[in-house]
Amino acid sequence: MNVVIIGCGIVGAAIAYELSQVKGVTITVLDKQPPAQASTGAALGVLMGIISHKIKGNAWRLRSTSIQRYESLIPELEAITNRNIPFNRQGILSLCPEGEDLDGWQKLQEIRHSQGWQLEIWDKAKLQKICPQVDDPKIIGAVYSPQDRQLDPTALTLALVEASQHNGVTFKFGVEVLGMTQAPKREWDSSIETTYGKITADWFIISAGLGSSPLTAQLNQKVDIRPVLGQALQLSLGHSLGNPNFQPVITGNDVHIVPIGNGDYWVGATVEFPENSDEIPPDEELLESVKQQAIGFCPELAKATILLTWTGLRPRPEGRPAPIIEKLSGFNNILLATGHYRNGVLLAPATACKIREMIISNDPQTTE
Repeated sequence: MNVVIIGCGIVGAAIAYELSQVKGVTITVLDKQPPAQASTGAALGVLMGIISHKIKGNAWRLRSTSIQRYESLIPELEAITNRNIPFNRQGILSLCPEGEDLDGWQKLQEIRHSQGWQLEIWDKAKLQKICPQVDDPKIIGAVYSPQDRQLDPTALTLALVEASQHNGVTFKFGVEVLGMTQAPKREWDSSIETTYGKITADWFIISAGLGSSPLTAQLNQKVDIRPVLGQALQLSLGHSLGNPNFQPVITGNDVHIVPIGNGDYWVGATVEFPENSDEIPPDEELLESVKQQAIGFCPELAKATILLTWTGLRPRPEGRPAPIIEKLSGFNNILLATGHYRNGVLLAPATACKIREMIISNDPQTTE
């Protein structure tokens, strides 16, 4: 069985690796860019699973599956590739401002406990003792999620590509899909035209983020995915905030302070929607606001220097929940794994598992 994956961000790479472990499957991955570009290359890699307020249904299943899978996936990939994948196992600390609904957090804590996960609610004294770098009079405490994680999305994607190649997957970068056309009577002819030539397969998986819309439009089944801009920056302090042996991700009011080692921190990200078109000029004032909020939480960051700033576009489905993991309407062998919006890194392993199950359940010749 031949499978073609279009798009090699973290989702496409995760699918390739997951499918590479299924016997009888030949996999080709196409992308017009090198791997881990677009939204993957801009992401902060904060895996907010247990600390999210999703508690049931598909949204929670995807999160819990991914958080569990990452614990085995990272060492697995490091062993195959001999690469180091930065993976912060020190959890996520969510700051609680004045007026925060602590009852809601306590209910979530009880639910997570019943599901086998941990959440801790810290008062201000405990927060200041463990994380003295947080010095904001408006913060009354924090919720600590020791089992949530953060990772480097680019390093992970490159490791997924290398491990997939080790398992026999073919990657073709710099290849653009020119045509996905519909044969008469809506019968799919199981081939696509590319700048590399015509490619035939049994299954096509579209995991191209914002590129998924024009691809599906060629089949008269356009999946409407719109860009949402994010800006972030890397600050260099030269030393760790607080206790150098305890460096969780700190988040408050949707602003993340992400330790990446050597006294450097990623800070972000803005959420900027297009107004009249898909063009979104970065708003410098919004980025400055994010930086100032981070300094408000951890005043020592005011001494840091800015090493770089960057932007990325997140793929957000219009008029429906993210992500989209399903068959393309009208086609039995085209699967969508796209539109993850702000959770592509978090949900990549679970998305890959779901796509694998969809293919195996439809093809009795494949085996685990």
